[in-house]
Amino acid sequence: MSDGGTAAAAANPGWDPAQYLRFADERLRPALDLIARIQHPGPMRRVVDLGCGAGNALPVLAARFPGAEVIGVDGSAAMLARAAKAGFRVEQADIATWTPADGPVDVIFSNAALHWLTGHETLFPRLLGCLAPGGVLAVQIPAMDDAPFRTLQYEVAAREGQPWTERLRGVRSAPPIPAPEAYYDLLAGRTAALDLWLTEYIHVLRGPDPIVQWAMGTSLRPFLDALDGPEGTDSPRSAFLAAYAEAVRPHYPPRADGAVLLPFRRLFILARV
Repeated sequence: MSDGGTAAAAANPGWDPAQYLRFADERLRPALDLIARIQHPGPMRRVVDLGCGAGNALPVLAARFPGAEVIGVDGSAAMLARAAKAGFRVEQADIATWTPADGPVDVIFSNAALHWLTGHETLFPRLLGCLAPGGVLAVQIPAMDDAPFRTLQYEVAAREGQPWTERLRGVRSAPPIPAPEAYYDLLAGRTAALDLWLTEYIHVLRGPDPIVQWAMGTSLRPFLDALDGPEGTDSPRSAFLAAYAEAVRPHYPPRADGAVLLPFRRLFILARV
């Protein structure tokens, strides 16, 4: 989970498991869909969840691959502390440079983590090289670079003359991901089987400013980390969040029953060596 080729913990030291898990069911749904599609031809020894976050996919991976050791890897100590409560082995590491310490693994699974990294043209082939024969790289990454709730983060942050302006100058969230065709061209010649697909989920969110609450658990973190400080209605952090909420609301109006719909597009990649 990071920008500029470093892990999310480096770019976003303030990962908050409680905030992230406010929408745990919605965030887990694409992981369930991806796990259900993983096919491995032989016996399983080790499965790694790379960028495991709070570890909500670890029990699902263990149920899908009984008998395999399931390991969670992440850069955030706070997230790993939450993941370890489920009884799984966890490792703190920069996911941009991680390699398995005990030799090749059977499955590298990554749900909504690798989009924080740049350099996919070298990252993905390197991860393929960490797999045992017949091993599978299973990745899901958000394809939301043009979504209003993402673009408005930069627009609001760049407003001149605001109490947050100087502190947010140059702050970036997850970089844009390549097109699906780029992943095909990168991986097709390096794999025995390759499957790519896009799914747009319609997440039904409730509560006050749920789009803002969703973003606070993920893409808004670099901005909030840069504004850490004393809270209060006049703090730069509170002022930024209020301005962002005001900008976002017209793009995600509540339905008649009060629910807010968040269309969320995700790219899935299954590559077997």
